[in-house]
Order: sequence, then structure tokens, then C-alpha cells
Amino acid sequence: MSTLRLGDKAPNFDAETSEGKINFYDFLGDSWGILFSHPADYTPVCTTELGAAAKYKDEFEKRNVKVMALSVDGVESHKDWIKDINETQNTSVNFPIIADEDRKVADLYDMIHPNADNTLTVRSVYVIAPDKTIKLMITYPASTGRNFEELLRVIDSLQLTAYKKVATPANWKSGEDVVISPSVTNEEAEKLFPKGFKEVKPYLRMTPQPE
Repeated sequence: MSTLRLGDKAPNFDAETSEGKINFYDFLGDSWGILFSHPADYTPVCTTELGAAAKYKDEFEKRNVKVMALSVDGVESHKDWIKDINETQNTSVNFPIIADEDRKVADLYDMIHPNADNTLTVRSVYVIAPDKTIKLMITYPASTGRNFEELLRVIDSLQLTAYKKVATPANWKSGEDVVISPSVTNEEAEKLFPKGFKEVKPYLRMTPQPE
């Protein structure tokens, strides 16, 4: 099994999910995507995470992002667990959860880390661009729930920097100043960034976030 790296094509797969049989690429279409794994059904942290993901559905949709989760349990287990998630998290799970009982998808995406646990998936997150390349990978241990605000922040950065010649500085949030890419000359910057820019150092130039 080869290790996935940033820029690699996200492997396609067919899987049974809580919403029927799905082909991953067909599901994504021309959208961005998030694929994230959960150690198991009926686990406390996962219950809060899937509830959070459901509550962020509108924010993901604004950014043209589709969400798919994965757990190594079966479809019927997922469907029963979803009832618990909806009840305890005051939400309605509105995305498919892959039933990966044979660990086919978990192995494709290297979600089983044997030194942490031989059978359960770690909390992996993959953000996938419309061209199906992997733009972000984050791996949390089973004991630590994810920060969905951080996922939105990263997606905002990925989408901005994919289409504009900028990068985002530490702790950046959408609407704040950004860094001009070093490959852009000052002459080009004057044309590309009509709001102007500030040269802190020749290699560090700040500009208001472009539209």
C-alpha cells in the first residue's frame, strides 16, 4: 500500500453507505470534498463530531464542499447510530457514512494506524479539490475530536490560494490580509492587487484579501 501525499489523486471507490451504494467520484462531481473517518459507531467523540458536521452543512454548501464520513461498522449499525446522533446533538445527519466493514477504503486512505489501534480507524481528514487531488490531510488520535471551525478556515484558504496568487499567514481568517506569493514581482502585484500592498520585507508583502 502506497502512502498518500498532498497533490496525489484521491483514490476512487464504490462503497455501501447509510444513503445507499455510492461511487466517490460521482458523489463529489465538480465539488470540493471532505472525507473523514471515525474509529467506530456508538463512540462518544464521534457522536459529537458527526453532529457538528451536520450542523455545518450550510457552511460547507456555501463553499461548494460535499461531506462523506467513514466508519468500520455496517450500514444497519450506522442507521441506528444516526438516530442517537440526531437525538443527542439536536441535528439531522445529512451526509452519507461509509460502511467499511472490510476496511477497503480505510486501507486505500491509510486510516488504520496499527501502533495506535489494529482495527479502528484514526480520525483522518482529507480535503479533495474538484480535480480530485488531495489538498489537505490531518490525522488526529481517536481521543481528540476535530475542530470544524479550523476545517472551514483551511478550506477558505485552499480555495482562495487556488485561484489567486496569495498565501494565508498564521491564524488567518477569511476577510483578513493575505501574503502575496514570492513569485509575483512588485510590478505584477500593482496590477493584480488594486487595493495596494505593504512591503514589510522584500519577501513579505501584505495585501487585503482579493475578491
